[in-house]
Amino acid sequence: MFRRERSIPLRDSAAALSNNLSVLQLPARDLTHFGVVHGPSAQILSAAPEGVPLAQRQLQVKVGVGVSPPLITQVHWCVLPFRVLLVLTSHRRIQMYESDGSLMVYWHALDSGDASSAQAMFARGIAACVHFICVGTWSGRVLVFDIPAKGPNIVLNEELAGHQTPITDIATERAQGQDGVADMVTADDSGVLCVWRSGTAFTLLTRIPGFGVPCPSVQLWQGVVAAGYGNGQVRLYDAITGALHVQISAHARTVCALDLAPEVGKLLSAAEDTFVHIWKLNRSPENGSIEVEHCHGECISDTQVCGARFCDPSGSSFAVTGYDLAEILRFSSV
Repeated sequence: MFRRERSIPLRDSAAALSNNLSVLQLPARDLTHFGVVHGPSAQILSAAPEGVPLAQRQLQVKVGVGVSPPLITQVHWCVLPFRVLLVLTSHRRIQMYESDGSLMVYWHALDSGDASSAQAMFARGIAACVHFICVGTWSGRVLVFDIPAKGPNIVLNEELAGHQTPITDIATERAQGQDGVADMVTADDSGVLCVWRSGTAFTLLTRIPGFGVPCPSVQLWQGVVAAGYGNGQVRLYDAITGALHVQISAHARTVCALDLAPEVGKLLSAAEDTFVHIWKLNRSPENGSIEVEHCHGECISDTQVCGARFCDPSGSSFAVTGYDLAEILRFSSV
């Protein structure tokens, strides 16, 4: 069971975007960072455990004088083995900051050469993989940036071409040096999933076909791909074979966010139907199949939920954002 904790006030409400909440826990400093997108700005907040906001910062995409800033599509903390960067995507460019948002260390302009006059450019879907940061684009390509241990010498390493429609989300999991292990999955607007193995060059391991609805959010855990779809379903696939393990009719409307607590195998799903659910994933010792148990459901009344994240790797607390809701709701286990 979870109980409602003190909420964190926002300067502006969250935009109606999928995955519109990023959380970075800093146990050594007893702080948690939250990132939320609203129109042309991203709000970065730091809060103590009791929910008292300690600092706020607003970030915008840097553009020329007299030019209105473009809409931001996502903000996300990328935890690499040697540093943490805050990544911001928009309709114009990708920007990378130090973890507190105080200093921009790199930016990458989106190339309009591949865009037709009727197609809007944007970047969306952000994840850290080994020493890379991967960012999805409107063209279906995934940009892979090589990140140094320190400094701004970030370079575009390669572009992955596994999708035909815009990327919606990217998820990764540390493979810990295991050969042949899938450690990244990408999703797109047609519901197609691509499973990758990182390395000097990324290798496409399998392509899981869509079925006519978009996949706004995806997660990866111990060889299992968890995907949330526009019809409210959550599906669990084998990352290597692409075989469907479990299909859950989890929500009545579009799933807008998934998150995983890796230490315990808890899966959080949130949707536009006002509900947030927590599921426990287990692998059967007999045949290796995935079993799912429903642990908790929370209704955020009269709210179009647009972001939800666990606040710790054990899944003992989570946070939720909603469209036209000028606060971050927090819940912790009792």
